Amino acid sequence: MRIDIKSTLRQLAGYFNLSSDREDEQQVVREVSAGVVFRGTNLWILIFAILIASLGLNVNSTAVIIGAMLVSPLMGPIIGMGLSVGIGDYDLLRRALKNYALATLISVVTAAVYFLISPLGEARSELLARTSPTLYDVLIAFCGGAAGVLALTTKSKGQVIPGVAIATALMPPLCTAGYGLATAQWSYFFGAFYLFFINTVFIALSTFLGVKLLRFHSHAGLTPEVARRGKRMLTLVVVLTMLPAAYMTWNIVRDDVQRREVARFVDHELQQVGTQILSHEVQHDTLRVVAVGRPISDDELADARSRIGYYKLKIKDLAVIQASDAAAAANAASGEVARLHSQLAAARAQLATYTRYDTLSAAVTAEAQLLFDAVDDVSLGLLDGRPTALVRLDDDVRLDTADRQKLLQWLPARAGSDDLEIIVRQSN
Repeated sequence: MRIDIKSTLRQLAGYFNLSSDREDEQQVVREVSAGVVFRGTNLWILIFAILIASLGLNVNSTAVIIGAMLVSPLMGPIIGMGLSVGIGDYDLLRRALKNYALATLISVVTAAVYFLISPLGEARSELLARTSPTLYDVLIAFCGGAAGVLALTTKSKGQVIPGVAIATALMPPLCTAGYGLATAQWSYFFGAFYLFFINTVFIALSTFLGVKLLRFHSHAGLTPEVARRGKRMLTLVVVLTMLPAAYMTWNIVRDDVQRREVARFVDHELQQVGTQILSHEVQHDTLRVVAVGRPISDDELADARSRIGYYKLKIKDLAVIQASDAAAAANAASGEVARLHSQLAAARAQLATYTRYDTLSAAVTAEAQLLFDAVDDVSLGLLDGRPTALVRLDDDVRLDTADRQKLLQWLPARAGSDDLEIIVRQSN
């Protein structure tokens, strides 16, 4: 059977045709222009979305975070920036930038206020995941933005926009930046804010490219020189944004390659019949291996050391700890059991400390309220491993200098901790 290639290609191209369901161009521009504004309802929705996302990050709930991303109106000014550069409407670009800056500021401040008053101060996995952006985040933002601009320019957009909002994940990085600001952990703040900036730049870039691909008409009064200048600025921003992410990605890939090469080296050079490798890890440029069973001879170890360069490993030496008989293996196992018991005892001691502080807080609060009229509540606990007391004062009663000094002397003695960190705050 003869296949008509041209007819097949035309039929295939029809499946990818974007014009069949395309929205009116002016309607798209009006919708995007309306979406860049943050005032009234939009602003309150943004604040509540940030609070929902912060709660989700705080309790490590993926479902709550996804809900916040669905509510968030942050995509509006970002798509507005990409569209405005694409059609050369620099008045729209100024409005989009202004509202983008306002939305970003309000989001970070709202998240910071939440994390300042939240009793859950530990950084959980959902928070930590937003602090180390890579080129994979660049690709996610670019593809999500491309899906978003195609959805905006078609009439059947209802199912796509929510998915784009989830995929590009604009809210969680801003909330994590707020957490970093509230806890003065600047690596969290800058890492999360950089991820948010990556999402912004590459959603805007994909919107710009989509507008060009769909041949939107240029704004009236746009000159070729202004258009070229806009493209140069966009190219510069994109390149500068990618460089740190590319460096982080290179480090991640390099470390992963090293881990796989180390595992291959151990498997090929040290594994043998009658010998079992219990563990291996790289410490200070030395590969440390624990083996039991038939001992690896000195000649075999020397041969393995000579082949380190063949695997391109970034290690300088090989140290093998061997237990050659059952007794030695049992000793090694008992040592591991002892280590685990020690860790369990330490965990129980830490739990007992937390329980003690919970019980002690109620008693200390009652006594402090009798001794100091201004004290409303006292909370005892560990902050970064250090005993800490948070003293909340009643807004209606002042704590004078003499009472403050007396409180600072009495509280460590009552809590039984000489190095007690004391934080004094108003109740509201």
